Amino acid sequence: MARDTTDLTPVENRQQLVEWLEKGCKPRETWRIGTEHEKFGFYLSDKAPVPYEGERGIRALLEGMQAELGWDPIEDDGRIIGLAEKNGNGAISLEPGGQFELSGAPVVTLHETCRESNAHLAMVKAVAGRLGVGFLGVGASPLWTLEQTPRMPKSRYEIMSRYMPKVGSQGLDMMYRTATIQTNLDFASEADMRRKVQVSQKLQPLSSALFARSPFTDGKPNGLLSWRSNIWRDTDNQRGGYHPFLLEPEFGFEAYVDWALSIPMYFVIRDGKYYDCTHITFQQFMDGALVNDVPDGRANYGDWNNHLTTLFPDVRLKRYIEMRGADGGPWRDICALSAFWVGLLYSENSLDAAWELTKDWDARMVGEIRDQVPVKALGAEVDGINLGEIAKQVLELSTSGLVERDHRNEEGELETVFLEPVRETVASGISPAERLLMKYERSWGGDILKLFDEYAY
Repeated sequence: MARDTTDLTPVENRQQLVEWLEKGCKPRETWRIGTEHEKFGFYLSDKAPVPYEGERGIRALLEGMQAELGWDPIEDDGRIIGLAEKNGNGAISLEPGGQFELSGAPVVTLHETCRESNAHLAMVKAVAGRLGVGFLGVGASPLWTLEQTPRMPKSRYEIMSRYMPKVGSQGLDMMYRTATIQTNLDFASEADMRRKVQVSQKLQPLSSALFARSPFTDGKPNGLLSWRSNIWRDTDNQRGGYHPFLLEPEFGFEAYVDWALSIPMYFVIRDGKYYDCTHITFQQFMDGALVNDVPDGRANYGDWNNHLTTLFPDVRLKRYIEMRGADGGPWRDICALSAFWVGLLYSENSLDAAWELTKDWDARMVGEIRDQVPVKALGAEVDGINLGEIAKQVLELSTSGLVERDHRNEEGELETVFLEPVRETVASGISPAERLLMKYERSWGGDILKLFDEYAY
């Protein structure tokens, strides 16, 4: 998420919100790929986390990046909290614990996605290096406790930090100690959206298993392969994690709007000030609950867009579809995740085959697989369905989808080259997290600091 929006156009009824989502429908020739990734900053000298303030803090890093890129600053109460490309093609933002995020530009090919990520990481490394700062791509902060983790000065995060302990046991850990890679994809119609959401919801646990990379917290193994994925099982169950209603046969824009209307809000923004609205749902807001409490207390499209960014299902619908199941990881994973989903969902043949493969998976089965993945990764199994075996079939579908697209780079390579990390994991049946644990127990001799030495960008 780059910045909170302030579209003041009034919203008066539910149908307008449905129509707002419908405007996300795009013809195939205009479909794009958006990739987001988060990473943890640390001081190279002692592996300590990087605070916001200070000569070598996150603020200084953002100012250095601004000088290099020429992007516009995003500010909150006079403090720089991100950067936005002048034409809307990408943004840099901060997650609550200082996780540094690139929200990439919408691009046509995976080759562009990877060039973008590579250029960003190279620049971050150059600017951060001058400050003695490095970055680590994993799904969870491996060393620092919640108390040791810095807090970024963003108003929405202050509201969320007060609210999270009221609705779940792991919300603060989610905010401050996890990182993800996310792929955002388009849809042509409501029917196309439904198929993509439902296939990706069924296969999101597979994505979590393939990209599991959060087996360490507090300086030692945490007993899980994807600690980050497990956190979403009790963060704020009204708005986060697995939501079976997405799999209902009649799921569509109206169902998503009705669900979103029923969820408590976090905030509204008026004249740059954030007002805590966690005591009401968006429906109550539309019914006039804030008329006497905040300036211009009627709902607008900016409020609606902001509200949708505070919903955290494993597959999130906005004017595009967000794949949210993967842990953060190294550069190869950034490209591989987008390749995995583009091959599956942007080919009609692959999407049809994935639908056929998963058509008999009901909400209970998907939920049980989802619950097993944080512990077992590709070893998850429900009703005779083994996730490792499913991975082989899905990888073939993703590969064929990318071959069908036939987008080649200057060397003539297809986009399938970016699936190599997934191929390695599927062939071995061993998740990235299990490989990390083997290193920790063997060559690292139980020294978690070796993770920073070997896996920093």
